[in-house]
Amino acid sequence: QVQLVESGGGLVQAGGSLRLSCAASGSTFSINAMGWYRQAPGKQRELVATISSGGTTNYADSVKGRFTISRDNAKNTVSLQMNSLKPEDTAVYYCKVVRQGLYPGVTYDNWGQGTQVTVSS
Repeated sequence: QVQLVESGGGLVQAGGSLRLSCAASGSTFSINAMGWYRQAPGKQRELVATISSGGTTNYADSVKGRFTISRDNAKNTVSLQMNSLKPEDTAVYYCKVVRQGLYPGVTYDNWGQGTQVTVSS
């Protein structure tokens, strides 16, 4: 079992910056990919950024060039640096980890509780 604890959310003006952090504990030896998702009121949850165990990153087009995802495998953490924030970035941000199961092709997802990010205009 993996527990995820998120921090860093809050209120910021447009053009400002925030850094989100997610710390994993428990069965961290099985963690493969890590990532951040977000969900705005009345909208579906969407991918923001992911990072593989080898450090390969992927970003949504809407955040590319503004957000940076990183991980520290020694500390079992994943972070999201958010710069040049816009009001449309306002959402609940969720940390996600993908755990490798016992057999090839079998994986499990774990989610954090979510942290609110509000960008004012």
